[in-house]
Amino acid sequence: MSKSLIDNVFEKTLKYLEQIPKDKRKDIGQFFTSIETAKYMASMFVVPKKQELSILDPGSGSGILTAAVVDRLQKNSNIKHIYITCYETSRDVLPVLKNNLEYIRINSVIPVDYKIIEDNYITSQSDDFNGTLSKNPNPPKYDWIICNPPYKKIMRDAVEAISMPSICYGAPNLYFLFTAMGLFNLDDNGEMVFIIPRSWTSGAYFQKFRKYLLEIGNLKQIHLFVSRNKVFEKEDVLQETIIIKLDKSGINNSVKITCSKSNNDFDAISTIIVPYSAIVVGPEKYVYLATTTDELNVLKKLNRLQNTLPTIGFRMRTGLTVDFRSKHYLKNEPQEETIPLLYAQHIQNGRVVFPIQKEYEYITTEKNGLIQQNKNYLLVKRFTAKEEKRRLQCGIYLSDNFPDYEYISTQNKVNFIDGIGFDMTVEQAYGLYVIFNSTIYDQYYRILNGSTQVNSTEVNSMPVPTLSEIETLGSSLIQTNDFSVSVCDKLLGGLINE
Repeated sequence: MSKSLIDNVFEKTLKYLEQIPKDKRKDIGQFFTSIETAKYMASMFVVPKKQELSILDPGSGSGILTAAVVDRLQKNSNIKHIYITCYETSRDVLPVLKNNLEYIRINSVIPVDYKIIEDNYITSQSDDFNGTLSKNPNPPKYDWIICNPPYKKIMRDAVEAISMPSICYGAPNLYFLFTAMGLFNLDDNGEMVFIIPRSWTSGAYFQKFRKYLLEIGNLKQIHLFVSRNKVFEKEDVLQETIIIKLDKSGINNSVKITCSKSNNDFDAISTIIVPYSAIVVGPEKYVYLATTTDELNVLKKLNRLQNTLPTIGFRMRTGLTVDFRSKHYLKNEPQEETIPLLYAQHIQNGRVVFPIQKEYEYITTEKNGLIQQNKNYLLVKRFTAKEEKRRLQCGIYLSDNFPDYEYISTQNKVNFIDGIGFDMTVEQAYGLYVIFNSTIYDQYYRILNGSTQVNSTEVNSMPVPTLSEIETLGSSLIQTNDFSVSVCDKLLGGLINE
C-alpha cells in the first residue's frame, strides 16, 4: 500500500472538517483525534494470542481510531480475522465513516468484517447495563475497545444520564458514561484505551463513576500531555486530556504512567512505574497523576499522615456570596448595616488586607445566608491563572484585626477553612497557613487536580498533620513573623521529613 490505512482515513476526515462548522460539532461534543495520538493509542494494546479479534469503537466519528488499530495489526501473523463494530449517530459524519470502513475492508491485509450501529450507544444498552428487562441475555463483549468519546455536559434528566443512574451524580458528562459503558462491553480478557478529560480523577461529581471504573476495571496505563492545548489537532479543547488503558485482569500491582510534550511528539516519552496504592487513594478513589519520581516522593511523604482537615475538626468551605447574583446587597462604601465582603484580592502576602478600595467590598446584613461569624479563618483563593506558579494561595484572617464587625462575608471565588463547632485559634490559623503555603502541599494538590480551581471537597480529603503539630507549626511561624514559602517549607520539612 502506498499509504497506510489511517493516512487515507485522516485525509478524508480533514475534508469533512473543512465542511462542518466547528460550533456545530462542539454542540454534540465531537472532537477528532490527531493521527499521531490515534497511532499511539493503538500501540498501547497487547495483541492477544488468538486468531480472531473483535474491536469496538463506540464513538467512531470518521473512523480514525479504528483505522489506527487495524493498521497496527497489519504485520501481525497471528490474527487471521478482524471484526469491527462502530457506533455513530451523526448524520453528517456517517457517510464519511461508511466510506472509510469500506476502504479499510478492501485494503486491509487481514480480512475485516464491519458493522455500523446507528443508535445511541448509551440508551440502546441501558437494559443490559442495569440488568433490567434485557432482551439480550448475553450482550456482546469485545477484545479491544478504543474510543474518543463525546465531551459534552448533559442535564441530570437527560436520557443518557437516566440510562446509567448508578454512575451519575451531579452534572453528568457523556465522556464518562461512554467510558463506563465501554468497560461493561469489555471481555474479561480484553483491553480498552480511551482518551478523556482528566476531570474524573477527583471530585465528588465523579465518585460513582470512579467506584465503578476502578472496582470493575484495572488501570494499566495513564498517558499525560505536558501541553494541554495541543492534544486535539485543529480543535479548541481547553480541558486537560489524558489517555487511559484498562483491563479486567483483577491485578492492581502497579500503573505505568507516561508523558509526552504534545499530540505529535510521542518519540520522547517519559515513563515511570508507580505502585497502584500510590495512585488510587482513599475511599473516594482519587487518582493521583504523578509523572516523576519527585512527584511520587511527594505522595509518599504526605500519604503517611493519617489525618484530614475534618478528622481534626476543620473543614474547607466555599465562600458564601455569589456577587453577581447579590448586587442588591453590595455597597462600595461602609454604611450602618454593612460588613466586609472578602474577595481573592484581599489576600495579600499571607494576610487578609481590608479595605483595599475595591468595588463592592461591603455587603448589607439583610440576607442571613450570606453572612458568617467574624472569627479566625484561613482564606484560600479558589481560582488561579494556569500560568501562575502556585495553585494554593492563602491568607490568614484574624478577627481581632477587625473588632468593629460581628459578621463578615466571603465571595464564592474564595474558599475558607473554619473550625467545626469551635473557633480556630491564632496558632491554628498560622499553622494551617504553613501547610497550605508550603511547596509540597502545592505540588500534592497539582498532582491531585489538574485544573486551576481549588476544590474544597478535594482539600478536605488531603492528608494533614495532627492538631497539636499544626499548633506547633503556627507558634513557630508567629515567632519568625516571616510568611515566605521558604520559611513554611523549612518548618513543615522539620515535621514530615522526620
